[in-house]
Amino acid sequence: MGTTQLESVPEPKYWHLRTVLSEALDSEFAVGQVLPNERDLAARFGVARATLRQALEQLELEGRLQRRRGVGTTVAPPRVGVAVGSAQLGWPGAPGDAWQAEECERALAPAAVAGMLGVAKDEPVHVVRRTRVTGGQPVAADLVHIPASSVPDLTAIDAPSGPARARAVLRELCRTEFEGQDRSVELGSARADDARALDRLPGAPVLVVTTRYFGAGGTAAVSLATYRADTCRLTFGADGVEIHHTPERQAS
Repeated sequence: MGTTQLESVPEPKYWHLRTVLSEALDSEFAVGQVLPNERDLAARFGVARATLRQALEQLELEGRLQRRRGVGTTVAPPRVGVAVGSAQLGWPGAPGDAWQAEECERALAPAAVAGMLGVAKDEPVHVVRRTRVTGGQPVAADLVHIPASSVPDLTAIDAPSGPARARAVLRELCRTEFEGQDRSVELGSARADDARALDRLPGAPVLVVTTRYFGAGGTAAVSLATYRADTCRLTFGADGVEIHHTPERQAS
């Protein structure tokens, strides 16, 4: 590779570098190809490694690049579509739910979640962990927080732990009359547990979808679903929010 010097521009240098790198990805690299190391890239473009890292992080956020453990930074593959869900599906675990229940434990909810549920901060709730896979790729991890009052007839005799216990809790939740939901979306960083579930590095950009499920005159459950931000775009429709993986690229 030759040396490519950046022109003097009024915009931040990392942003201009992001544009130059994006063009290079389109013309010089194939999907899945590993990029040269940071030292070589910084030398090619005549920038400091800190500037290079900012540009790479921006391209990762836009879904152009992926950082993979033991591999390095690679060109991201085309995106595939995945819907967050529709209000018509009702409770988690209802027919049509695409999530896979994995585990259930009794634990304290985060303070914000406890406030939404209307439970005391020191009151344990059922926490169901779920995952979602599309095209063989993990795309989301979910924690559903359910207070004991939402599943009053639950017993631990037949399903004390594991996926069976998680499914039992969700089945019992579905017995409550569903009254609706609301949903919010915000950008966040992957925690250690979410990073492992999504095959990402801790701190990678994620989209956190918080859903409150209403039943029996109050909040019956709260879901905190973490989606890979490098592969997702949001669609707001009549049935709520959808997240899609798409082959479309953002304009440079």
